[in-house]
Amino acid sequence: MKHLFHTIIILIFCIFFGGVAFYSILLPDNAFSELENRNLRLFPTLSYNRVTSGRFMTETEEYVSDQIALRDKWVMIKAFGERFTGKTENNGIYFATDDTLIRHIPEPDTAVLKENIQYLNRFVSQTTVPVYFALIPTAASVWQDKLPYGAPVLDEDALIAALYNQTNAAVIDIASILSEHQTESIYYRTDHHWTSLGAFYGANAILQEFNLKPLQLTQYEETIVATEFYGTNYSSACAWWTTPDMISTYVPEQNQKIISNFTGKNEPGNLYVPTYLNGKNKYSYFLGGTQPLCIVSSETEGPRLLLIRDSYADCLAPFLSERFSEIHLFDLRYNHSSVQDYINDNAIDTVLVLYSLSNYITDTNQSFLVQ
Repeated sequence: MKHLFHTIIILIFCIFFGGVAFYSILLPDNAFSELENRNLRLFPTLSYNRVTSGRFMTETEEYVSDQIALRDKWVMIKAFGERFTGKTENNGIYFATDDTLIRHIPEPDTAVLKENIQYLNRFVSQTTVPVYFALIPTAASVWQDKLPYGAPVLDEDALIAALYNQTNAAVIDIASILSEHQTESIYYRTDHHWTSLGAFYGANAILQEFNLKPLQLTQYEETIVATEFYGTNYSSACAWWTTPDMISTYVPEQNQKIISNFTGKNEPGNLYVPTYLNGKNKYSYFLGGTQPLCIVSSETEGPRLLLIRDSYADCLAPFLSERFSEIHLFDLRYNHSSVQDYINDNAIDTVLVLYSLSNYITDTNQSFLVQ
């Protein structure tokens, strides 16, 4: 009887997994996962070099994993299982309080940080205009009280202070002003970026160092443009039970002109691109997402700012456009042209190197500051 029971169990498993495998073969391959917000592995190219190096088998395993039938359902079940069994994180994302997902920030590579600061200091010494440096702390630091008990946390305040002490650029303390407003919705709950409200406070910290008139939140009307935003942390954790975020704007699009001229053409753009609100990557609503170079020109009388930046600057730019006549957003990840030549050719008055700390500690493109 016991032998019969074991045989039945084995048959059930064989039928189940055989059925899943057969169904997976019949289904067309998916190139992208909306849930995980990433490209899926397609069937690898077969070649002698790929087989002998072992790369073909590795990619085949990835292909089978990515293209298994009902993949999203298995991913969701795994994430729920992690949560149900009492685990505090999944794929590097903490299940924090207040229905919040917070990304774990690992200890940085000191060699990368040393090089990045050296490149910045060389840039300062070679540049004739003032250079400012600002780092934006992550939600793991500002919202540390939301993290699970005992979760390891990088001391971002100490790290930022140490980097500021090593640079010859003028520094801007954004961490302090964000900490003062930590009870507010200054970061998304499902994404790693700061919200428009967080960017507002960051803009005022910048304006204060530039001796420019601060912005008043009471002068703006918050406009909610999306209520179903699931960001990068959601995609990594696959925490399908999490309440979606809202995306808001404050600065109206009226006196600004957007020019993206990396290709040498004057191609008008917009502060906000509503078509992105219909897809997964809703944060690209701000400025239209990743661009090697974007110029925001306003009717404001003010200096011309060159902003060496990451994606946190996308929702910051509308606020800065209230005090700067031009903001040139320069992304070193995709724009490897000479920064010095750009400063000279565009009559730049001042430079701000602005990054989120999580991006700066891993960035390997700072050498393009001084090429």
